[in-house]
Amino acid sequence: MNTLYPLKFTPIFKDKIWGGRKVKTLFGQDFAPLRNCGESWVLSAYGDEISVVSNGFLAGNDLSELVEVFMGDLVGEKVYQQSGEVFPLLIKLVDANDWLSIQVHPDDAMAQRLGHPNGKTEMWYVVDADANSELISGFNREITKEEYLRCLENKTLKSILNFEKVRAGDVFNMPAGRVHAMGPGILIAEIQQTSDLTYRIYDFDRVDEKGMTRELHTDLALQAIDFRHYDSYRTEYDPAFNKTVNLVTAQYFSTSLIHFGTPVVKDYSGIDSFVVLFCVAGACDVEYEGGSEELKGGEVVLVPAAMEQVKLIPGGETKLLEIYVP
Repeated sequence: MNTLYPLKFTPIFKDKIWGGRKVKTLFGQDFAPLRNCGESWVLSAYGDEISVVSNGFLAGNDLSELVEVFMGDLVGEKVYQQSGEVFPLLIKLVDANDWLSIQVHPDDAMAQRLGHPNGKTEMWYVVDADANSELISGFNREITKEEYLRCLENKTLKSILNFEKVRAGDVFNMPAGRVHAMGPGILIAEIQQTSDLTYRIYDFDRVDEKGMTRELHTDLALQAIDFRHYDSYRTEYDPAFNKTVNLVTAQYFSTSLIHFGTPVVKDYSGIDSFVVLFCVAGACDVEYEGGSEELKGGEVVLVPAAMEQVKLIPGGETKLLEIYVP
C-alpha cells in the first residue's frame, strides 16, 4: 500500500520589476525564460499558484489535491479543523535587486471585512545579504496619521521609517499592519499566511518598461497600518550549532533554525501539524521509514503530520528552517 512520505515540490518562479538572480547563483535554480526571479514560491496553495509534487508516486499531484485527499494525515487534525482544504502557509524565497515598494498587509479582521479569507502576517529569515544592505521595518518614532499623510504627500516618508542594516541569519517578524520594505542585495526566506494581500504605499516613483507606474493603495494602507513605535524590530536569538533554536512562534506558524553538521533525529509525534523543512544553506538527506529524500539549498520538503520521525543526514554544515502550525 502506498503511504505518505516527505514531499518535494517544483518551485514557482516570479519575474518582478525589482527582482535579482540569487536563486540561480546561490542555489542553482533555473528560472528561464524569466529575466529575473524576484520570488520563488517553494510551497504554495494560493489562488492558481499551487505547488506540484516532484517526487515519489504522488508526483504530478498538486498541494490542494493532497489536502483534499489526505486531510489530517497530511496537515494534522487540528490544522485541518482550522483551515479545511486550504493549506495555511505560503513559503517563498524573495530576492531584491532593488528596493521593493514600501507596503503593508492587513490583519484577518480587515481582510475579512473586505471579503478576503484572511490577512497576512509573515516573518523573514535573511539567507544572504550584500554589504551594507538595508530593509525597512516599522517607524523610527511615534507618529500620527496626519504626520504620516503629510510625509507621504511631501515624499519625505523615509524620514519617519525605521531602517535596519542586515546580514545573513537576521530574523524579522512582520505582523500584519507593520510598514516594511526590502532593500537591494537581500535574499530572504519568507514564511507567511496563505495570502497575497499587499497594500503598496510608495514605489519610489518607479516605472515599468512601458513607462507605467504601479498602483498605490493609500486609503487601504491607512486602514491597515500599525502606527505604534516599538523598541526593537529585529528578532533576537542565540545561534547554536547542532541544536534546534526557535526563531518565531506566532499565531499562524512556528519557525526554528536547525544548524547542524552531524546526523539528527527529529521526533514530531507531539506536533499535530505538518512540518516543512526549508534548506537555506548546505544540503542533507531526509531519511524516513521506507526511504530517503535529498534536500538541497533553496528547496523544501513537507513532512506529513502522520509521519512521526525523520532522520536528517547533513552533507556538511547545513541550515534548515523547521516550520509548522502551533
